[in-house]
Amino acid sequence: MDRYEGICHLDWWANSSTAFGAGEVSVVITSDGDTWSAHGHLLDPDPEALEGFTFLCDLDPVFTLRFPDDATIEVTVHPAAEPGHFTMAEYTGPATRPVSL
Repeated sequence: MDRYEGICHLDWWANSSTAFGAGEVSVVITSDGDTWSAHGHLLDPDPEALEGFTFLCDLDPVFTLRFPDDATIEVTVHPAAEPGHFTMAEYTGPATRPVSL
């Protein structure tokens, strides 16, 4: 089993050139063969940051998870019951998604 535990960024892109949100997060990712699971939490507990995170998840839960080496993966973020906490799954949907702002 492989495991990654560290600080990453969750970036929310409105389109290919406009990032509306980015937040530093602590994540734990475990892999067992072809499957993986991940969870984490925002490092900024500020109520305004939590509100923005919730808004973006409701608008479109697909974020780019950016690692310290700038490697990225598209993920779907699922907020947990505790504010600022979440689970993630690899995004496997279409390359383009309509987002209405």
